[in-house]
Parts: sequence; structure tokens; C-alpha cells
Amino acid sequence: MSASSSSSLLAPSQRSYDVFPSFSGQDVRRNFLSHLLGEFNRKGINTFVDNQIRRTESIGPELVQAIRASRIGIVILTKNYASSRWCLDELLEIMECRTTTGLKVMPIFYEMNPSDVRRQHGDFGEAFERNCVGKTEEHKQKWRQALTDVANIGGEHSNNWDSEAAMILKIATDITNILNFTPSRDFDHLVGMEAHIAKMNSLLCMESNEVRVVGIWGPAGIGKTTIARALYGRLSGDFQLSVFMENVKGNYNRNDSYSSKLQLQEQFLSEMLNLKDMRINHLGVAEERLNSQKVFIVLDDVDKLEQLEALANEPRWFGAGSRIIVTTEHKDLFKGHGINHIYEVSFPSGNEALQIFSRSAFKQDYPPEGFMELAVGVTEVTNRLPLGLCVLGSSLRGKSKCEWTRELPSLKSSLHGDIEKVLRVGYDSLGDDDKYKTMFLHIACLFDGEGEDRAIQLLENSTLDIKYGLGVLVDRALINISSNKRITMHHLLRQMGREIVRRQSAHEPGKRQFLIDAQEIYDVLSDNTGTESVLGISFNMSEIRELLFLGERAFSGMHNLQILRFYKLWSDKARVHLHEGLDCLPLPRKLKLLHWEGCPMKHMSFRFRPECLIEINMKWSNLKKLWEGVPMLRSLKKIELSGSTSLEELPDLSEALNLEHLDMQNCHSLVKLPSSIWKLSRLTFLHLYGCRNLEPLPANYALDSLSYLNIGECSKNVAFPEISSEIKKLSVSFTPIPAVPPSVEHWSCLRTLEMIGCGNVTEFPRVPYTVSKLHLHLSGIKEIPPWISDLYGLKELSMAFCTELREISPNICELGQLRSLNFKGCYNVREFPAEIFQSFCIWHELELTLANIGENSLPTYTPEKTEDFPLRLYMSENDFVSIPDSVVQQVKFLHIRDCRELESLPELPGSLSQLYADNCVSLERLSQSSRSSHDPKLILKFINCSELDQESRKLVIQQWACGYAVLPGSEMPDYFTHQARRSSLTIPFSQGNSYGSLRFKACVVLPPRDEFDDGTFRRFQISCYVRGRHSTTVYKWPEIDVDDSEDRLLENHLFILNSYFTLEEDNIPKSEMLFDFRCLGMKEYPDTIFSNILGCGVQLLEPCSCGYDSDAHPELSTTSLEEEVECNNNSVAETRGSNKRERCSVVEGLERTSKYRRITN
Repeated sequence: MSASSSSSLLAPSQRSYDVFPSFSGQDVRRNFLSHLLGEFNRKGINTFVDNQIRRTESIGPELVQAIRASRIGIVILTKNYASSRWCLDELLEIMECRTTTGLKVMPIFYEMNPSDVRRQHGDFGEAFERNCVGKTEEHKQKWRQALTDVANIGGEHSNNWDSEAAMILKIATDITNILNFTPSRDFDHLVGMEAHIAKMNSLLCMESNEVRVVGIWGPAGIGKTTIARALYGRLSGDFQLSVFMENVKGNYNRNDSYSSKLQLQEQFLSEMLNLKDMRINHLGVAEERLNSQKVFIVLDDVDKLEQLEALANEPRWFGAGSRIIVTTEHKDLFKGHGINHIYEVSFPSGNEALQIFSRSAFKQDYPPEGFMELAVGVTEVTNRLPLGLCVLGSSLRGKSKCEWTRELPSLKSSLHGDIEKVLRVGYDSLGDDDKYKTMFLHIACLFDGEGEDRAIQLLENSTLDIKYGLGVLVDRALINISSNKRITMHHLLRQMGREIVRRQSAHEPGKRQFLIDAQEIYDVLSDNTGTESVLGISFNMSEIRELLFLGERAFSGMHNLQILRFYKLWSDKARVHLHEGLDCLPLPRKLKLLHWEGCPMKHMSFRFRPECLIEINMKWSNLKKLWEGVPMLRSLKKIELSGSTSLEELPDLSEALNLEHLDMQNCHSLVKLPSSIWKLSRLTFLHLYGCRNLEPLPANYALDSLSYLNIGECSKNVAFPEISSEIKKLSVSFTPIPAVPPSVEHWSCLRTLEMIGCGNVTEFPRVPYTVSKLHLHLSGIKEIPPWISDLYGLKELSMAFCTELREISPNICELGQLRSLNFKGCYNVREFPAEIFQSFCIWHELELTLANIGENSLPTYTPEKTEDFPLRLYMSENDFVSIPDSVVQQVKFLHIRDCRELESLPELPGSLSQLYADNCVSLERLSQSSRSSHDPKLILKFINCSELDQESRKLVIQQWACGYAVLPGSEMPDYFTHQARRSSLTIPFSQGNSYGSLRFKACVVLPPRDEFDDGTFRRFQISCYVRGRHSTTVYKWPEIDVDDSEDRLLENHLFILNSYFTLEEDNIPKSEMLFDFRCLGMKEYPDTIFSNILGCGVQLLEPCSCGYDSDAHPELSTTSLEEEVECNNNSVAETRGSNKRERCSVVEGLERTSKYRRITN
């Protein structure tokens, strides 16, 4: 590293001098300079003095070092300055350091015209020319350029001053101000800050001379102010004027708009111009004072358009190159003020969140031993909100593991006061309008994670535009609406909203707007204490321990109840019952959502008027019927009664004119549908699967609106349902239907047809070309006809276990959209056409499943026409002895697990990327490619293939394994030149050799089971810690499954692993490098232990030619040597000396293997 680049790393605190003066001694040493140095001394400015340095032809190393170790260079330009080679060489070094180390340069033109310096004219120029005698043209040109550059820097000119003393005082004051302001690095250590700054720099576009305003938007506590402060600290020093206006909304008086604006601008200009008690009488003052100044402004926490109008109303208020940053939680402000450059701050990743929390809680990057699971739990509580991570981290700092365990449940259930104080601001910003606040509380208590359209339906009323209201909440960063139109709210905001509701009536929950706590709901319903305040109930019945018996007055006081949601785990029995003698309960008239799983009522109360009901969801109920007569259901859009096995009839739905969705699956007692159903012009979804006693659907009705119909297992339906030609998805699975009528071919909307288990269907169904999914498993079809090519929209054809299937037309290869073709268990097919392996004219991947087919059904010929296409071929559980060459020519992924008779594989194509041959126990021979000696494959699994010959093993290990490979073996192959027993080895390095462009291939020997019990492993997670000069590089390979079939590992296996990434040149030690391998052996979750590594080997190689693949290649991360030592010691103790290994959960196991695991987003 050069000296100049070395000094560029010096922080201000590491500089030796404040000021380095460059001057001609004969001109100023005894007068101006002595006075200037005296003033510097009085102000405490540490100045380099060259009294003891002997002057020679060129400046010596002491002066060069002094310049590089200074913060400011003062160049005093006088008439004899250019006559000194010493001075000019000093100037060269100063100007070089200005570029390389950030040295500030201040020229002083003492009795000298700057233009003479710039152009080397007059007496100054003559002195310069005399000094250039005997110098090379290159050297002279460097001097000229340095003089021109320094003269172009703004400085002090003695001719502009009447008093030299005043000028000296001004120079000393300016130097002091420069020294007092240094680019702030206070925020550099913050996790993720560099990424934020990089994104903001691209928006700020500092190279542009325009005036640019950039907004920073996001929810409270996400770090908007911190990002703005980091930018201000780094960039503001390059501007003529700068100001950081914090808490703008807090400094704004909202009573008198114009006066408030004047006061805000007065404060703004006072801070910007460093003038106390500034007074202005109109808002144009800012423009008058700043329109020629290049300024850097941060307006932090703005919440009103008026504030922007007072502080930065127009770009023309500021000089060219100015930058203004505005932070807010109100996205609509940007639109209103015409701010188009917006940075939306995202939440940190899981790994970053863990790091932020750990720095606050432990003052280190990752949790110490034993705290990983607890720390991950806290990051989940905060939903990765930086403010929450920091506040909770500091509150837990220094506490024991027992204290953490004790406090974590309360952290999950209540909000820390400091966090609530910040988050509450967004809620309060909704003003006095209770409509928006109530909408926020609805979402916090009932609709987080709900679809936008459904929420609008259930919240809709005549006084509020719900769609607009949701937009307001989005702009305030209180909710988010995802691309798939789902409403989400940050966990801490949801917690705050629920706390606001709780405080509405802390001790009488029946007086709150929303009830969500299971025990409180239990008490309110048991004691009949609900009031008209209650708008919604969300009751998780699985959270109560005792049975709840409801009386007739349970809901009597809740006249305004609109949302009723009783739900449970599907496996739990219903825990809510009615008092003896009750068959039903009167429910509130204003109810919009009636969601009651496992409802104990046998019918609806005649006193319940359902005219407001929008949705009924009463699956698994005890209902036998709903209402008598014709209920007023004009608002009803959805009925969900699936699993209500006692339901015998539906009411007359003549008034349910808006009904769209009717789900009655597995209503075993339902016999007949009311005729009114066939008159519902908006019904789009009808699910009748498993209604085994239901009468056949009538043939004389048509429902043109219906797009989904499922009559699977409606065993009385013997005729194909022709009730709508608009259907998009139709299922008639497991019915005695014999055929598809010709009319279906004209159903131009049909996309999916399911006829699974239709054994009476013997001919391939004539369906329209629009069908993309055709599921015909377990049918009686005997042939796929040539006209299959007419179904050119088909993407998925499944005929698994069609044991009557004999013939398949090669025309199937003309289906250019096909992506999945399943013939599993079709063991009576005479011969599969060769075209399905070689002749598809497609660019996308085709998944072809031929598991458990006939022994001689594979083709041995090559079709006349072949095409290149990526094929994923599943041929597991077959009895082949060999596989014809023609079958595998297009294969990219080949799965041949459990082909126990297979003895050899044909020559595999270069396109093959992954090969799974587990439990091919007779497999002996693999064929090397005749086209290339190097034929890399990403994943190769030969688990329990113990018959593989030596040539095949060599082929896998040395040539094919580009990602990872698994094959039986206990002895380390000779190919690995560096070998060791157990889990670590050291590679000595020769002096003078370059290792920075090398990768490595490793081999690890692992046993099939834990040495202390008989449980075999299901998966392995292997990592390698490579200790370098400065840090440890961690290679972490994907989890490798070793139990995808019934048979598990039967013996020791070799795991061949490619590092893919090359070693880091500047991190390679001088003498030797340590490779430490670690492995987690995973059994049934959560039983995870360290697997005993029996041996390891490493071979250094040239860089890999194949592209990176996350399924096969390792993740790469680094740790400091200090942090890794602790982790390594634990591992060494674990693997070398312990006869009793500690069992741990998955999280603990990962924690002990590496403190640096990634947490999923």
C-alpha cells in the first residue's frame, strides 16, 4: 500500500497536525507568518513548524509525512514563492493530498494578484521561469498545473484588507470553524446504513447542478431521521450553507397559518445563517437570502404542506446545486408538493435485524452462546422495526438468560412505552376524524392480513369512502397494501392499536369497541356484559381451557355488533355450547360477518333479522337448517357451510340476489338444493364436493354466471352437468359419469377439468382448446388420440394410475404450452413414444413423470425429428436394468430413485445438471461423455449405491461434481491431496505462489447415524470455516436430504463439496491456512445434533466454469477472527474430546455451529 493511500485511511483524530503552512520564508517568516502563527497558537490550532528541517533540493520525507498528517494546508503565495523549488514541490504534495486524503487547502494571496499565480505572469511568472531552468517539461507542467489549481481555490487576498490584523483574525477563525466541522462518521457503524446511503446518493444525484428535493418515507421508527442525519453529516460540509431542521411538525404553531409559517421560516433562517433572534415580515425572505447560495437542507418529520411552503416552497429559492431532504410518514405530502424523488425505507432483513438487536443488547454483532433463540424471538416480536430492536435491546442489556425468558412473554403481549410514544404520532396525525381512527382500529383488531376487497365490503357504510380511507392509512405509513391486494399492518402498530382499544375501558372489556382476548371474551359472553360499544369480536376458541356455555342473552346488549368471528384449530373440538334446552341464539341485526366455526346452533333464531349480513361462515356447524320461509338476504355475498354434516336443507334464497359464493362441501345430509339457486344471476362459485346424498343437478336450468363448479363424490350424479357454458373450473371427480358430452367442446371459458377417479370414462374427453389443466388420474381411458394436438392451450396433463391406458399418440409433442405430463403407474402402456423425450418444440422446462411403468415400455429408437428442450424426468421405482440412450438426450434433471434393478446408465448429455439415483443398489457403471472430458453436474446423489465401480466413482468425484455429490465410502479418495482424520486440516503455503485465484473441492466422510443411538439422519448441513489472515470465511452448503425414500443411509458416505468461490487474495495467510468442517445431522424435527465427521480432504483447483446455483453451491459470509475463535473452540471441544454430546434444538444447533446464520425474511 502506498503512503498516500495509507494516509487516506487516517481519521481526523489520527492526524498529527491541524495546519501545514507552505510559504517563502524570505517574504513572510519574520512578519505576516509570525503574527499568523501567534494567532493560531492563541486559538489552540496545532501547526507544523519546519524550523528544524534542513532545506535541500527537494522536500524530504519529514515534510511529506507532515503534509499527509495534516488536516488543512495553507499556501501563502508571495512574489518569491515560485522561485523556490522546495515551495513548488510542497505545493505538488499538498494538491495531491487534496485529492487522495481529503486535505483542505486554503490559499492566501499576500501582496499578490491571484491571476498572476494562475497564469504565471508578472514578477511571479519570471521567478517561476528562472526556477524551471534545468527541469524536465513534465516536471514544469506539474508545477504549472498545481499553481493554476491553487489559484482557482477561494481564499484570502491581502489587498482586500485595510487591516492585516483583521485578516489574520479572520483566517484563524475560518480555520477553527473548519476544524470544528468534520464529516460525521457517527452513523457509519449502523447496520445497513451504507446500503441506505448508496440508494439515497443515487436519488440525490450530487453531480447534477439542478436544485433537487428528495423525500424519505416510511413508518415511525424505521430510521428515516437517522438516514437523513448520516447524509447530513457526510455531505453538508461541501455546501456553502446547511441546516438540519429537526421535528418540523413540533416547531409549527397550527393556530394561525401565516404567522406560523413566518415563525417557522424565522427559525429556519436563524439556524441556516447562524443569526440569533432573526425577524422577517414576509415569506419571500428565504428566497432573497438563499437564491445565490448552494445549500444543503434537511427538513425532518414534516406533516403539513404548509410547512414545506414556508421552508422550501420553490426550487428557485435556492442556488444551483442545492439539495433538500424531506422526511415524513405522510406520503401524500410529496405528491402535493411535487416531490418526485422518493426513497421508501424498507425493513431490515432478518439477519440485519438480529445484528441491530445484538448491538443494542450485547454490544456485539451477534448473540453470545445460549442467547440465539431468545434473540430471534425478540426480533420476531418487533417485526424487524429498528426502533423496536434498539429499545428492547437496551432494556434487556445485562440481564441473565432466566430474566430474558421471564420477560419475553410480556414483550409479546404489551408495547414498550418508548416505542408506543413514537408510533402513536402516526395515529394521532389522523386528527379529530374518528372515522379514520376507527378504521385503523378495525384493521389492528380484525383485518390485519385481510384482502382489500373483502375489508372494503365488511367496513362499507354510507358515511365513509373505505377505499379512500385505506389510502389515507397507507400514505400515513400505518398500513401497507401488497401487490396482491392484501392489507398488512406492522406488528408493533397492531399492538399499539389493540392497546388503544384496551384503554377505552381497562376493567370492563364489554364497553370497548373490539374484543380480541379469548379470556375476556369468555367472561363477557358468560356474564352477558357486552354493550352497544362493541363493534367486533374475534374469538380464538382454541385459547380457552374451559367449555363456554352461552345463554339466550349472550349478545343482547351488543346492538351495534357488526363483525362476529369465532374460530379454532381445525383439529380442536368445539368448546362453545348452548345452555341446555337452547337450539339457537338471537343475534344482533347489524351483523355483517357471521363467522362461527363449529357453531352449536341447530337453526337460526326467528328473531335474527339478517338484512345486513354480507358473509356467513359456519363450517363444521351443527346446523340442520338455517331459516324458515324466505329470509331477507339482500346484502349476502358468501355462504360457507362446509363440513356441516347434519345440514339437511338450505332456505329459499330468492332474496339473496347478490350471492356470489356458496360452499357446501362434505354436507353429507344435504339431499336437495332449493330451486331458487338456479335463479341467482351473480353466483360464480358452487362447491358441492362430498355431498354424497345430494340429488342429481337439474338439467333444465342454466347459471350463466357460474365459473366454478365442483360436484366431486356426488355419487348420485350420473350425467355430466351442463348448467353453464361460462365455467372456468369444473370437477366431476369420483362420480359415475361415463363421458363428456360434445357440447363441452364449445365451452370457450373452460380452463381446468378434473375427472379423477372416473372409472367409467373410457375415451379421452373432447374439451375446448382453452383448457390448460386436465386431471384424469385413475380413469378408464385407453388411448390418447392423435387429435390431442388440437388442445394447444394445454399446460398440464395428468393420467397417473390410468391402468387401462395402452396407446399414446406422438402428436402429444405438438403441444407447445405443455409443462407437466404425468404417466405414473401407467404400467400397461405398450411403448411410450420416443417423441416425448426428444421432440417437444418448447423453450420452457417440461416435467415428465414415468415412475412405476412397464419394464419394456421405454422406446429404443430415435424419432426423425428432434428438438432441444429442457426436460425434468422422473423415473423412480422402475425395474429397468438399463435405460436407452434416446430417453435421456434432453434431460436436465434426472430422478431415478429406487430403481433397484438398474445396473448402468447411458452416456448422459451435457445439459444434465442434477442426477438423483438414491437406492439404485445394483448400479455399477456410469458412462463418460464422448463430447467433453469436463462435464460438470451441480447435484449428484448416489446414496446407498455401493456397487459403483472405481471408474464411475472417479468420474463423479473428479469431473462431474461441480456443486455437491453424495456416494458411499469410508476411505478418503487419493484425489484430495490434503487429508486429515476428523474435521479439520491445515494446508501449508509456499512463498511466492499465488493462491488468490483458486477455489477448493472438499470431501467429508459422514456416518449414517448418531454413534450414541440408532436413529439415522435425514438431512445434513455442512459448513467449512477457512481461517485467513484478517478474517474467517464461512462456506455454508445447502441442506442435503439423505432420506427422500423409505430407505435411509445404510453406511458411511462421502460428501463432495465445491467451494465455487475463490480464496480472497488479501486474506491468505503467509504460511498456512486452516480448514475446519462442521456438520449438523438432522433427524426428526427438532432433534438436531452435531454429526461426527470421520475425515476430511481438500483439493485446490482453478476457478469453476459453471454458473452459481444457490441449490448446489454454498452461501458465503465472513466473521472476525476474534468472534470465530470462541465459536471454533466450542466446536473443537465438541468434536475432539467429548464422549457425551449435548442435544439441542434446531435453533440452538445452528447457533453453536455459527453465530452468523441467516434469518429468513
